[in-house]
Amino acid sequence: MLLSVQALRALLYGFGSVLLGTVLAAEGLSDTAVGGVFAAMLAGMALVSVAVGRWGDRAGRRRLYRGLLMLMGASGVVFAVTSWLPALLLAALTGTLSTDPNESGPITSLEQAMLGGVSPSARIRAFGRYNAIAYLAGAVGALLAGGPAALRSLFPALPADQRWLLAFPVVAAVCVAVSTRLHPEVEVPPSAIEPEHVARRSSAIRGLAALFAVDAFGGGMVVQSFLVFWFHRRFGASAPTMGVVLFGAGLLAAGSAVVAARLAARIGLLETMVFTHLPSNLLLTLIPVMPSLPWAIAILLSRFALSQMDVPARQAYVVAMVAPEERTAAAAYTNTARYVGRPGGPAVGGALMQHAAVGAPFVAAGALKIAYDLVLYRLFRRVPIERGDE
Repeated sequence: MLLSVQALRALLYGFGSVLLGTVLAAEGLSDTAVGGVFAAMLAGMALVSVAVGRWGDRAGRRRLYRGLLMLMGASGVVFAVTSWLPALLLAALTGTLSTDPNESGPITSLEQAMLGGVSPSARIRAFGRYNAIAYLAGAVGALLAGGPAALRSLFPALPADQRWLLAFPVVAAVCVAVSTRLHPEVEVPPSAIEPEHVARRSSAIRGLAALFAVDAFGGGMVVQSFLVFWFHRRFGASAPTMGVVLFGAGLLAAGSAVVAARLAARIGLLETMVFTHLPSNLLLTLIPVMPSLPWAIAILLSRFALSQMDVPARQAYVVAMVAPEERTAAAAYTNTARYVGRPGGPAVGGALMQHAAVGAPFVAAGALKIAYDLVLYRLFRRVPIERGDE
Protein backbone atom coordinates (compact mmCIF):
# COMPACT_ATOMS: atom_id res chain seq x y z
CA MET A 1 0.00 0.00 0.00
CA LEU A 2 2.80 2.41 0.87
CA LEU A 3 4.64 1.74 -2.38
CA SER A 4 1.42 2.36 -4.33
CA VAL A 5 0.87 5.71 -2.62
CA GLN A 6 4.52 6.60 -3.14
CA ALA A 7 4.20 5.91 -6.88
CA LEU A 8 1.11 8.12 -7.16
CA ARG A 9 2.62 10.95 -5.12
CA ALA A 10 5.92 10.89 -7.01
CA LEU A 11 4.08 10.96 -10.35
CA LEU A 12 2.07 13.93 -9.11
CA TYR A 13 5.09 15.78 -7.71
CA GLY A 14 7.06 15.24 -10.93
CA PHE A 15 4.11 16.59 -12.91
CA GLY A 16 3.47 19.47 -10.52
CA SER A 17 7.12 20.51 -10.16
CA VAL A 18 7.26 21.47 -13.84
CA LEU A 19 3.81 23.08 -13.98
CA LEU A 20 4.22 25.06 -10.78
CA GLY A 21 7.11 27.07 -12.20
CA THR A 22 5.31 27.90 -15.43
CA VAL A 23 2.04 28.68 -13.62
CA LEU A 24 3.63 31.07 -11.14
CA ALA A 25 5.44 32.84 -13.98
CA ALA A 26 2.28 33.05 -16.11
CA GLU A 27 0.26 34.51 -13.24
CA GLY A 28 2.54 37.56 -13.16
CA LEU A 29 3.97 37.08 -9.69
CA SER A 30 7.21 38.92 -9.01
CA ASP A 31 10.51 37.10 -8.60
CA THR A 32 10.40 37.91 -4.90
CA ALA A 33 6.89 36.49 -4.57
CA VAL A 34 7.81 33.28 -6.38
CA GLY A 35 10.87 32.91 -4.19
CA GLY A 36 8.65 33.41 -1.16
CA VAL A 37 6.30 30.65 -2.29
CA PHE A 38 9.12 28.15 -2.72
CA ALA A 39 10.67 29.24 0.58
CA ALA A 40 7.28 28.67 2.24
CA MET A 41 7.20 25.14 0.78
CA LEU A 42 10.57 24.36 2.34
CA ALA A 43 9.62 25.98 5.64
CA GLY A 44 6.32 24.10 5.70
CA MET A 45 8.05 20.78 5.06
CA ALA A 46 10.40 21.41 7.97
CA LEU A 47 7.81 22.70 10.43
CA VAL A 48 5.19 20.04 9.75
CA SER A 49 7.85 17.32 9.83
CA VAL A 50 8.84 18.45 13.33
CA ALA A 51 5.18 18.33 14.35
CA VAL A 52 4.86 14.82 12.91
CA GLY A 53 7.94 13.72 14.84
CA ARG A 54 6.57 15.17 18.07
CA TRP A 55 2.92 14.14 17.91
CA GLY A 56 2.57 11.75 14.97
CA ASP A 57 2.38 8.50 16.89
CA ARG A 58 -0.04 9.91 19.43
CA ALA A 59 -2.36 11.06 16.64
CA GLY A 60 -2.06 7.68 14.92
CA ARG A 61 0.11 7.09 11.89
CA ARG A 62 -2.70 6.00 9.58
CA ARG A 63 -5.04 8.82 10.64
CA LEU A 64 -2.32 11.45 10.23
CA TYR A 65 -1.21 9.92 6.94
CA ARG A 66 -4.71 10.21 5.48
CA GLY A 67 -5.02 13.75 6.83
CA LEU A 68 -1.77 14.87 5.19
CA LEU A 69 -2.79 13.28 1.87
CA MET A 70 -6.10 15.17 2.02
CA LEU A 71 -4.18 18.35 2.80
CA MET A 72 -1.98 17.69 -0.24
CA GLY A 73 -5.09 17.62 -2.43
CA ALA A 74 -6.50 20.79 -0.87
CA SER A 75 -3.19 22.64 -1.30
CA GLY A 76 -3.12 21.68 -4.97
CA VAL A 77 -6.63 23.11 -5.39
CA VAL A 78 -5.42 26.47 -4.06
CA PHE A 79 -2.65 26.65 -6.65
CA ALA A 80 -5.10 25.54 -9.37
CA VAL A 81 -7.73 28.21 -8.77
CA THR A 82 -6.00 31.36 -7.50
CA SER A 83 -2.89 33.48 -7.81
CA TRP A 84 -3.59 35.43 -4.59
CA LEU A 85 -0.24 35.39 -2.82
CA PRO A 86 -1.46 34.97 0.79
CA ALA A 87 -3.47 31.89 -0.21
CA LEU A 88 -0.50 30.43 -2.09
CA LEU A 89 1.78 30.99 0.90
CA LEU A 90 -0.71 29.36 3.26
CA ALA A 91 -1.04 26.33 0.96
CA ALA A 92 2.73 26.08 0.64
CA LEU A 93 3.15 26.14 4.42
CA THR A 94 1.16 22.91 4.79
CA GLY A 95 4.37 21.06 3.93
CA THR A 96 2.53 18.70 1.57
CA LEU A 97 3.68 20.22 -1.73
CA SER A 98 7.11 19.38 -3.06
CA THR A 99 9.28 19.62 -6.15
CA ASP A 100 11.19 16.52 -5.04
CA PRO A 101 9.41 13.22 -5.76
CA ASN A 102 11.64 11.25 -3.44
CA GLU A 103 12.12 13.09 -0.14
CA SER A 104 9.05 15.22 0.16
CA GLY A 105 8.25 16.36 3.65
CA PRO A 106 6.16 15.00 6.50
CA ILE A 107 4.37 12.40 4.37
CA THR A 108 7.74 10.86 3.54
CA SER A 109 8.67 10.76 7.24
CA LEU A 110 5.50 8.84 8.09
CA GLU A 111 6.04 6.42 5.22
CA GLN A 112 9.61 5.74 6.31
CA ALA A 113 8.49 5.10 9.89
CA MET A 114 5.84 2.64 8.71
CA LEU A 115 8.22 0.94 6.27
CA GLY A 116 10.57 0.46 9.20
CA GLY A 117 8.15 -2.16 10.49
CA VAL A 118 9.22 -4.53 7.72
CA SER A 119 11.30 -7.41 9.04
CA PRO A 120 15.00 -6.47 9.31
CA SER A 121 16.02 -8.99 6.67
CA ALA A 122 13.66 -7.41 4.10
CA ARG A 123 13.87 -3.77 5.20
CA ILE A 124 16.63 -2.57 2.86
CA ARG A 125 14.88 -4.18 -0.13
CA ALA A 126 11.68 -2.37 0.83
CA PHE A 127 13.48 0.98 1.00
CA GLY A 128 15.26 0.24 -2.27
CA ARG A 129 11.95 -0.33 -4.05
CA TYR A 130 10.42 2.68 -2.31
CA ASN A 131 13.09 4.98 -3.75
CA ALA A 132 13.27 3.30 -7.16
CA ILE A 133 9.52 3.81 -7.59
CA ALA A 134 9.85 7.47 -6.61
CA TYR A 135 12.62 8.16 -9.13
CA LEU A 136 10.79 6.39 -11.97
CA ALA A 137 7.37 7.86 -11.28
CA GLY A 138 8.81 11.34 -10.75
CA ALA A 139 10.65 11.19 -14.08
CA VAL A 140 7.50 10.06 -15.88
CA GLY A 141 5.49 12.80 -14.19
CA ALA A 142 7.96 15.45 -15.35
CA LEU A 143 7.63 14.19 -18.93
CA LEU A 144 3.83 14.22 -18.67
CA ALA A 145 3.96 17.87 -17.64
CA GLY A 146 4.56 18.73 -21.29
CA GLY A 147 1.24 17.14 -22.17
CA PRO A 148 -1.11 20.10 -21.48
CA ALA A 149 0.77 22.43 -23.84
CA ALA A 150 0.96 19.72 -26.52
CA LEU A 151 -2.75 18.98 -26.22
CA ARG A 152 -3.66 22.67 -26.42
CA SER A 153 -1.88 22.89 -29.76
CA LEU A 154 -4.41 20.34 -31.01
CA PHE A 155 -7.40 21.47 -28.92
CA PRO A 156 -7.05 25.19 -28.14
CA ALA A 157 -10.15 25.18 -25.93
CA LEU A 158 -8.43 23.06 -23.28
CA PRO A 159 -7.75 24.85 -19.96
CA ALA A 160 -4.53 26.66 -19.10
CA ASP A 161 -1.71 24.99 -17.21
CA GLN A 162 -2.98 26.27 -13.86
CA ARG A 163 -6.20 24.22 -14.05
CA TRP A 164 -4.23 21.05 -14.66
CA LEU A 165 -3.05 21.32 -11.08
CA LEU A 166 -6.50 19.99 -10.19
CA ALA A 167 -4.78 16.66 -10.70
CA PHE A 168 -3.67 17.10 -7.06
CA PRO A 169 -7.08 16.50 -5.42
CA VAL A 170 -7.84 13.66 -7.85
CA VAL A 171 -4.62 11.81 -7.09
CA ALA A 172 -4.91 12.66 -3.39
CA ALA A 173 -8.35 11.04 -3.27
CA VAL A 174 -6.95 7.84 -4.80
CA CYS A 175 -4.05 7.90 -2.32
CA VAL A 176 -6.44 8.27 0.61
CA ALA A 177 -8.52 5.35 -0.69
CA VAL A 178 -5.41 3.17 -0.93
CA SER A 179 -4.16 4.24 2.50
CA THR A 180 -7.38 3.07 4.17
CA ARG A 181 -6.18 -0.49 3.54
CA LEU A 182 -3.05 -0.09 5.67
CA HIS A 183 -2.87 -2.74 8.38
CA PRO A 184 -3.16 -1.67 12.05
CA GLU A 185 0.30 -3.17 12.66
CA VAL A 186 1.87 0.00 11.19
CA GLU A 187 0.78 1.81 14.36
CA VAL A 188 2.78 2.10 17.57
CA PRO A 189 1.03 0.52 20.59
CA PRO A 190 -0.23 3.23 23.00
CA SER A 191 1.87 1.77 25.83
CA ALA A 192 5.01 2.37 23.78
CA ILE A 193 4.46 6.10 23.39
CA GLU A 194 4.75 6.99 27.06
CA PRO A 195 7.42 9.63 27.81
CA GLU A 196 9.77 7.18 29.52
CA HIS A 197 10.14 5.21 26.29
CA VAL A 198 11.10 8.16 24.11
CA ALA A 199 14.49 9.05 22.59
CA ARG A 200 16.70 6.27 23.88
CA ARG A 201 19.10 7.02 20.99
CA SER A 202 18.53 10.76 20.84
CA SER A 203 22.23 11.68 20.87
CA ALA A 204 22.94 9.42 17.89
CA ILE A 205 19.94 10.82 16.02
CA ARG A 206 21.08 14.38 16.72
CA GLY A 207 24.52 13.52 15.35
CA LEU A 208 23.02 11.98 12.22
CA ALA A 209 20.71 14.95 11.75
CA ALA A 210 23.63 17.39 11.92
CA LEU A 211 25.63 15.39 9.38
CA PHE A 212 22.62 15.03 7.08
CA ALA A 213 22.16 18.81 7.18
CA VAL A 214 25.77 19.27 6.02
CA ASP A 215 25.27 16.76 3.21
CA ALA A 216 22.04 18.47 2.13
CA PHE A 217 23.74 21.88 2.18
CA GLY A 218 26.43 20.55 -0.15
CA GLY A 219 23.83 18.99 -2.42
CA GLY A 220 21.95 22.29 -2.48
CA MET A 221 24.88 23.90 -4.32
CA VAL A 222 24.27 21.65 -7.34
CA VAL A 223 20.48 21.19 -7.49
CA GLN A 224 18.97 20.23 -10.85
CA SER A 225 17.93 23.79 -11.73
CA PHE A 226 21.53 24.90 -11.18
CA LEU A 227 22.82 22.04 -13.33
CA VAL A 228 20.63 23.18 -16.23
CA PHE A 229 21.83 26.76 -15.78
CA TRP A 230 25.51 25.77 -15.48
CA PHE A 231 25.53 23.45 -18.50
CA HIS A 232 23.92 26.20 -20.58
CA ARG A 233 26.42 28.77 -19.32
CA ARG A 234 29.48 26.54 -19.76
CA PHE A 235 28.62 24.52 -22.88
CA GLY A 236 25.51 26.17 -24.37
CA ALA A 237 23.37 23.08 -23.65
CA SER A 238 19.71 23.61 -24.51
CA ALA A 239 16.80 23.01 -22.15
CA PRO A 240 15.51 20.02 -24.21
CA THR A 241 18.99 18.47 -24.11
CA MET A 242 19.18 18.83 -20.35
CA GLY A 243 15.65 17.52 -20.01
CA VAL A 244 16.69 14.29 -21.69
CA VAL A 245 19.86 14.15 -19.58
CA LEU A 246 17.94 14.58 -16.34
CA PHE A 247 15.36 12.00 -17.39
CA GLY A 248 18.23 9.59 -17.97
CA ALA A 249 19.60 10.55 -14.57
CA GLY A 250 16.26 9.64 -13.02
CA LEU A 251 16.34 6.22 -14.63
CA LEU A 252 19.89 5.63 -13.38
CA ALA A 253 18.89 6.72 -9.88
CA ALA A 254 15.96 4.28 -9.92
CA GLY A 255 18.20 1.40 -10.95
CA SER A 256 20.84 2.34 -8.40
CA ALA A 257 18.27 2.22 -5.58
CA VAL A 258 17.62 -1.44 -6.35
CA VAL A 259 21.35 -2.19 -6.61
CA ALA A 260 21.97 -0.34 -3.34
CA ALA A 261 19.53 -2.64 -1.55
CA ARG A 262 21.40 -5.73 -2.74
CA LEU A 263 24.77 -4.18 -1.89
CA ALA A 264 23.65 -3.19 1.61
CA ALA A 265 22.48 -6.74 2.27
CA ARG A 266 26.06 -7.86 1.59
CA ILE A 267 28.30 -5.19 3.10
CA GLY A 268 26.02 -3.29 5.49
CA LEU A 269 23.95 -0.10 5.52
CA LEU A 270 26.61 2.36 6.70
CA GLU A 271 29.21 0.92 4.33
CA THR A 272 26.81 1.29 1.39
CA MET A 273 26.08 4.88 2.38
CA VAL A 274 29.75 5.84 2.48
CA PHE A 275 31.45 3.64 -0.11
CA THR A 276 29.03 4.59 -2.91
CA HIS A 277 28.82 8.26 -1.92
CA LEU A 278 32.58 8.88 -1.91
CA PRO A 279 33.23 8.04 -5.60
CA SER A 280 30.10 9.91 -6.67
CA ASN A 281 31.40 13.05 -4.97
CA LEU A 282 34.81 12.65 -6.56
CA LEU A 283 33.04 12.52 -9.94
CA LEU A 284 31.15 15.68 -8.99
CA THR A 285 34.41 17.60 -8.62
CA LEU A 286 35.52 16.47 -12.11
CA ILE A 287 32.52 17.86 -14.01
CA PRO A 288 33.81 21.46 -14.35
CA VAL A 289 37.17 20.34 -15.80
CA MET A 290 35.65 18.27 -18.60
CA PRO A 291 36.69 19.60 -22.03
CA SER A 292 33.36 19.17 -23.84
CA LEU A 293 29.62 18.75 -23.33
CA PRO A 294 29.57 14.98 -24.06
CA TRP A 295 32.32 14.34 -21.55
CA ALA A 296 30.64 16.49 -18.90
CA ILE A 297 27.32 14.72 -19.45
CA ALA A 298 29.03 11.33 -19.23
CA ILE A 299 30.60 12.23 -15.88
CA LEU A 300 27.30 13.69 -14.64
CA LEU A 301 25.39 10.52 -15.51
CA SER A 302 28.11 8.38 -13.94
CA ARG A 303 27.74 10.43 -10.82
CA PHE A 304 23.94 9.98 -10.80
CA ALA A 305 24.41 6.22 -11.13
CA LEU A 306 26.11 6.31 -7.70
CA SER A 307 24.97 9.44 -5.90
CA GLN A 308 21.52 8.21 -4.87
CA MET A 309 22.59 4.74 -3.72
CA ASP A 310 23.02 6.06 -0.20
CA VAL A 311 19.36 7.17 0.06
CA PRO A 312 17.63 3.81 0.73
CA ALA A 313 20.54 2.75 2.92
CA ARG A 314 20.31 6.00 4.87
CA GLN A 315 16.56 5.68 5.41
CA ALA A 316 16.86 2.05 6.50
CA TYR A 317 19.81 2.92 8.76
CA VAL A 318 17.83 5.58 10.64
CA VAL A 319 14.87 3.30 11.42
CA ALA A 320 17.20 0.40 12.28
CA MET A 321 19.03 2.56 14.82
CA VAL A 322 15.99 3.21 17.03
CA ALA A 323 13.16 1.28 18.65
CA PRO A 324 9.84 0.96 16.76
CA GLU A 325 8.16 3.64 18.88
CA GLU A 326 10.93 6.11 18.00
CA ARG A 327 10.88 5.66 14.23
CA THR A 328 8.43 8.44 13.41
CA ALA A 329 10.43 10.96 15.42
CA ALA A 330 13.79 9.75 14.07
CA ALA A 331 12.64 9.87 10.44
CA ALA A 332 10.98 13.26 10.91
CA TYR A 333 13.92 14.91 12.68
CA THR A 334 16.61 13.64 10.31
CA ASN A 335 14.52 14.59 7.28
CA THR A 336 13.85 18.03 8.76
CA ALA A 337 17.60 18.55 9.15
CA ARG A 338 17.98 17.93 5.43
CA TYR A 339 15.16 20.35 4.58
CA VAL A 340 16.74 23.04 6.76
CA GLY A 341 20.26 22.48 5.44
CA ARG A 342 19.43 22.43 1.76
CA PRO A 343 18.13 25.99 1.01
CA GLY A 344 21.42 27.73 1.83
CA GLY A 345 23.32 25.70 -0.76
CA PRO A 346 22.09 27.48 -3.91
CA ALA A 347 22.92 30.92 -2.51
CA VAL A 348 26.46 29.88 -1.59
CA GLY A 349 26.91 28.06 -4.89
CA GLY A 350 25.82 31.14 -6.84
CA ALA A 351 28.19 33.36 -4.89
CA LEU A 352 31.10 30.96 -5.50
CA MET A 353 30.30 30.86 -9.19
CA GLN A 354 30.25 34.65 -9.42
CA HIS A 355 33.21 35.52 -7.22
CA ALA A 356 35.51 32.47 -7.39
CA ALA A 357 35.20 30.37 -10.56
CA VAL A 358 32.50 28.97 -12.82
CA GLY A 359 33.18 25.44 -11.61
CA ALA A 360 33.67 26.34 -7.95
CA PRO A 361 30.23 25.10 -6.77
CA PHE A 362 31.02 21.58 -7.99
CA VAL A 363 34.38 21.50 -6.21
CA ALA A 364 33.01 22.99 -2.98
CA ALA A 365 29.99 20.68 -2.95
CA GLY A 366 32.12 17.62 -3.68
CA ALA A 367 34.66 18.48 -0.98
CA LEU A 368 31.98 19.15 1.63
CA LYS A 369 30.14 15.91 0.86
CA ILE A 370 33.39 13.91 0.93
CA ALA A 371 34.07 15.35 4.40
CA TYR A 372 30.56 14.31 5.42
CA ASP A 373 31.22 10.74 4.25
CA LEU A 374 34.48 10.46 6.16
CA VAL A 375 33.09 11.92 9.39
CA LEU A 376 29.93 9.78 9.16
CA TYR A 377 31.97 6.59 8.86
CA ARG A 378 34.38 7.63 11.57
CA LEU A 379 31.63 8.38 14.11
CA PHE A 380 29.13 5.61 13.37
CA ARG A 381 31.08 2.60 12.19
CA ARG A 382 30.87 0.95 15.62
CA VAL A 383 27.32 2.05 16.54
CA PRO A 384 25.11 -1.08 16.84
CA ILE A 385 21.91 -1.27 14.80
CA GLU A 386 19.14 -3.82 14.34
CA ARG A 387 20.33 -6.25 11.66
CA GLY A 388 18.56 -8.70 9.44
CA ASP A 389 19.63 -12.06 8.13
CA GLU A 390 22.46 -10.71 5.99
